[in-house]
Amino acid sequence: MEVSSLTHLIAPIILIFMMLGMGMSLVKDDFKPILVEPKAVLVGSFMQMMMLPLIGFFIATVFPVSPEIAVGIVVLASCPGGPGSNLVAYICRGDAALSVTLTAISSLLTAVTIPLFVMLAFDVFMKTSPATFAVWDFSIKIFLITVPPIGIGMVIKYYAPNFASKSETPVKVGAIIFLLGVIVGVFIKERNNLGNLLSQAGLPAITLCLLTVSLGFISAKLFRLNKAQGKTIAIEIGLQNAALAIIVATTFLNNTQMAIPAAVYSPVMLTMSGLFIIHTLVDGKRSYPLLQNSKI
Repeated sequence: MEVSSLTHLIAPIILIFMMLGMGMSLVKDDFKPILVEPKAVLVGSFMQMMMLPLIGFFIATVFPVSPEIAVGIVVLASCPGGPGSNLVAYICRGDAALSVTLTAISSLLTAVTIPLFVMLAFDVFMKTSPATFAVWDFSIKIFLITVPPIGIGMVIKYYAPNFASKSETPVKVGAIIFLLGVIVGVFIKERNNLGNLLSQAGLPAITLCLLTVSLGFISAKLFRLNKAQGKTIAIEIGLQNAALAIIVATTFLNNTQMAIPAAVYSPVMLTMSGLFIIHTLVDGKRSYPLLQNSKI
């Protein structure tokens, strides 16, 4: 089987398991911030769902990149709330409940927002529409691989909490390992032009990460949110769902070049996460043992 065909087959399954793992870490009380701290939820959701894609369009326009890479940047920016953001927010003394809420909300809303921004990106950068592209068909596919697995995970968590607690970490870790395999597959598929694609996507990926994290802190300051909420929003909009972006590019758009920005962004956001964590650990107020009780 060709690498592209294998990627096309495996990528959606990986995301389904990631979303299942996230669902198994959720309980209904995780959504209390919607009522208790609605301002923080509204600010964070707006930054994720609207400002992030606009920043993506800005970066894709400013940097001299190919149309495919430009669309890939927008796709990446339209996929907020990486599955690991909850863990990073917890370790970094952020608002863990707000982080979980924002991740869950973004997982629901992206079924609508991603197709719209992708269609706009194709119109702007490719001067065309995606082949066999239908907005609602696209939305339904994204919905099916994100929302039902989260719901199933929450049901498992409710009826079999011990099983869910034991399973969520292996499920997520396994999915991440397979995701790395998909990224390798993308690189293999584009190996003849990989150097050029990486050189195009590298600086935009770093810029996207720095801009979004900075914008998270700025927005929190403007809306007078507390320090923990500001840190959480910065993490939530700085850590993209690279897995979803890769799946959109390789499976729905059938274009591995458009997956390059997400593949490049993965180590960039891991580095940013590491810097957040190191800063917190140096601060001396949290330590590694707390990871045992964290939500991954």
